[in-house]
Amino acid sequence: MMPDTGIARFLPGGADGPDACTLSSALAGKELRAERLMEITLDRIASVNSRVNAIVSLRPAEELLAEAASSDDQDPVGPLHGLPVAIKDLADARGLPTSQGSPVFAEEIAEADSPHVARLRAAGAIVIGKTNTPEFGLGSNTYNPVHGATANPYDTSRTCGGSSGGAAVALACGMVAIADGSDMMGSLRNPAGWNNVYGMRPTWGRVPGNATGDLFLHRLSTNGPMARSPADLALQLNVMSGVHPLASVASSEPVPIPPPESKAGGTRIGWLGDWGGAWPFERGILALCENALGVFADLGAAVDPVPPPYARDDLWQSWIQLRSWSI
Repeated sequence: MMPDTGIARFLPGGADGPDACTLSSALAGKELRAERLMEITLDRIASVNSRVNAIVSLRPAEELLAEAASSDDQDPVGPLHGLPVAIKDLADARGLPTSQGSPVFAEEIAEADSPHVARLRAAGAIVIGKTNTPEFGLGSNTYNPVHGATANPYDTSRTCGGSSGGAAVALACGMVAIADGSDMMGSLRNPAGWNNVYGMRPTWGRVPGNATGDLFLHRLSTNGPMARSPADLALQLNVMSGVHPLASVASSEPVPIPPPESKAGGTRIGWLGDWGGAWPFERGILALCENALGVFADLGAAVDPVPPPYARDDLWQSWIQLRSWSI
């Protein structure tokens, strides 16, 4: 039996528990029961969430424990079998409200899963609730009139960023091992950076969006993974990726992401840095990023500095106009 202390341990501003890959392997090998993991998860949420308000619309404990026990009685259906996950409150999870942080939709219960949520479930994940977001996901913050504000666990007087702030904080506090998010202009990356976890914005179309409405005009936002390790990002992204007949304009199935320990020979990385001096950085951050590029170079990748393709002001103006039009 895996020790329970891993996922349950909380340090101010971070978690020192096993990652999703470790948990997935333990669940598949029957070293850890999904019901026991769910008990630990619920205990963790009960002890931490009131301080940070990251997880909202949590399902009743008895429902979750029963679903986890049922999972233990089944053969694994996928790489996330028995793993608790919480869904960003902009995406639909069947049977749960999708408030989008707005009183207008606070009581609306989703009748079906969004495509990427359905894929998480099909891989065996157990949806425990939602993660907090700003109203309609608009803003680099996480507060709304329905669920209130989500605090940064490093300093609860400061913002956690957004709009996937609830997901990032839930990860940072060890309440879940992986979480989904969405990104229009930094919403997977900014809260990840501010909470010391990982967030990745995939290429548009790799992870399908909702299979309703206009699918071709609105390409600013995309769904993607958040986690506490690169290996977990790859695990989750591979589950969520792929063509959806109603929701994606991708032309073919994406190539699976190799494990992080793989060599990167033949890969080219374009490095924009501070956009030719246009964007300010906190002291030490730019150097930290540039030093990290050496890891990719050691793995065989070519790292090429790239000059800014657009003037900063032109880029910002185009973004403002496109976002205003899209919403």
